[in-house]
Amino acid sequence: MMDRSTRGAVGKAARNRALVRTWLYVVAVVLFGLFLVGGATRLTNSGLSITEWQPIHGVIPPLNAAEWQEEFAKYKQIPEYKVLNRDMDLAGFKRIFWWEWTHRLIARSVGFIFAIPLIVLWAAGCIERRLKPRLVGILALGGLQGAIGWWMVMSGLAHRTDVSQYRLAIHLTTACLIFIATLAVARGLAPHSERPATRSVQVFAGWMVALVLFQIYLGALVAGTNAGFSYNTWPLMDGRIVPDGLFVIEPAWRNFFENPKTVQFIHRCGAYTVWIVALAQMIFAFRHAPGTTHARRAIVFFLLVTLQATIGIATLLMQVPIDLGLTHQAMALVVLAFATAHWRGTKGAYPLESPAAASA
Repeated sequence: MMDRSTRGAVGKAARNRALVRTWLYVVAVVLFGLFLVGGATRLTNSGLSITEWQPIHGVIPPLNAAEWQEEFAKYKQIPEYKVLNRDMDLAGFKRIFWWEWTHRLIARSVGFIFAIPLIVLWAAGCIERRLKPRLVGILALGGLQGAIGWWMVMSGLAHRTDVSQYRLAIHLTTACLIFIATLAVARGLAPHSERPATRSVQVFAGWMVALVLFQIYLGALVAGTNAGFSYNTWPLMDGRIVPDGLFVIEPAWRNFFENPKTVQFIHRCGAYTVWIVALAQMIFAFRHAPGTTHARRAIVFFLLVTLQATIGIATLLMQVPIDLGLTHQAMALVVLAFATAHWRGTKGAYPLESPAAASA
């Protein structure tokens, strides 16, 4: 039996874990909101409405008519306005401006919501030694993500009427990596009622996270090339299972990133692959971990993937209305979050550190 001091140390460690876990889940919820506002910014073509990167001063929006005219004048200098929006008035500009401003404001807020509690909890001795490099890594990745976001916006300010789909995909994928890392650490701090799964079940669950992440990357290419607004039939695409014209651009590799037909076709194939592998994982978990929470989570994951596929098909058939487009994006994040929680759940909670190690 544990003596009183040991029980006290274990109780304190559990309370610290609950505190850190709650903070990380709050960060994940804010990240989820950031994803949705970013998706709305994309679907409303608002991402280029703010043409400067001002990390501090940019928090303050235009406050009077003169400042609004000044901001609008800057937007009029970029190709998007000159080619696509020459008939836009100030009221129309304000509508797209507020989407991008809100997106940037939430992104800045995430940094504070992560960094300030990290400093406080670290100073209070609430963060275990093994977690410190993980959390610092997430913070650094968040800083890099801010730079990637501006790098993406820059691609649409000089010679294009839209941002580069290459940079958009990197931006979204990096955001997803931050989301995955945050949830994985939080899940590792949670109590687990089930023993860790076998190594094979853990590896399968880990590959599902990677596969869902890759499918989201493919979805970003679809968004970046506006590929979802064409070939709005299913299951056939342009009248065929495998459409013609997939490799009309030279060299051939560019079709996977720049040909809207090819990009949409690959995204469709990715969706079929995720569904089939999710089904295989469910069967595998039932065979190798029967009657466990791991197997039950595999069922839920398969059902979530099936629901997401259904939403994706509806979004395509209806030519990407904003409500369905955002629902599709939100559901992709739900699938990614559940895949991450399932994978981390197969590994069990982080082992408790000894009091000496925790204070080191």
